[in-house]
Amino acid sequence: MALPSVFQNLRLPVIAAPMFILSNKEMVLEQCKAGIVGSFPALNARGEGEFEKWLQFITQELDRYNQANPDAPAAPFAVNQIVFKSNARLHEDMELCVKYKVPIIITSLGANEDVNSAAHSYGGVVLHDVINQRFARKAIEKGADGLIAVAAGAGGHAGALSPFALIQETREWFDGPLALSGCIASGASVLAAQAMGADFGYIGSAFIATKEANADDAYKQMVVDCDADDIVYSDYFTGVSGNYLKPSIEAAGMDPDDLPKGDITAMQKLTDQDGDAKAWKDIWGCGQGIGAVDEIQTVADRVAQLASEYSAAKATLVG
Repeated sequence: MALPSVFQNLRLPVIAAPMFILSNKEMVLEQCKAGIVGSFPALNARGEGEFEKWLQFITQELDRYNQANPDAPAAPFAVNQIVFKSNARLHEDMELCVKYKVPIIITSLGANEDVNSAAHSYGGVVLHDVINQRFARKAIEKGADGLIAVAAGAGGHAGALSPFALIQETREWFDGPLALSGCIASGASVLAAQAMGADFGYIGSAFIATKEANADDAYKQMVVDCDADDIVYSDYFTGVSGNYLKPSIEAAGMDPDDLPKGDITAMQKLTDQDGDAKAWKDIWGCGQGIGAVDEIQTVADRVAQLASEYSAAKATLVG
């Protein structure tokens, strides 16, 4: 099955993951200009009218860039919608996505037919986060166009399955757009994801250590300094299992090897406009692939490095 035309301007088969708090409009713009899909959670734009301001900024700046670079236009951008019962903004935010014709909608924590229909009303494409085949089939049945297979080792909320199993089993029945999330922080890993059967590598944690990221400098440096052994998998902080930097847990006075069981009601902190997101500010999410990140770069330089690594890996295999 051919990929939707919205992906035709990608210079590297990568979708930048939407990261809570960390992904801002400036980061998205630079990701798209660099040739990969840039994305952000709608809930990152907090405050009255802020989400629409972000959409205006991104669409206007990308249009300006594309007019100046007709032979190398920017990649499309995506908005992540958290489809969770406490997200009171969902309907309003989707109306704005329709107004601004957001090219790609990424849905998480629940497949929603109304969201899918709204995106399809103007030709938008919907990709849905899944961690197993039950959720994957349900998402497609409810109208999602593609899937993001969130495997073990992914930053933030993550599944527990091997990427080999997740991609293999998905491709047995689904031939639409498929991205792989989990430990992808190098160009070689992007190529490996394609070799397994995915269309895109889905990269989040590597972009934490960029100058544009809305992250504390100590957070960025921790990503550079840490590796896979420094990642802790827990559902304590939001009620949904995810990966976090061990040093940040220790700095908060907790034992990363003895965390209590989480409560799903903690997700309210993520979706409540006026909620306390303290856990997300103090406990830093990150995936297991960060051993490949050894310096803080601009988004443009990070993508250029990924592209160079991708080409080198492909040349090695061909040779």
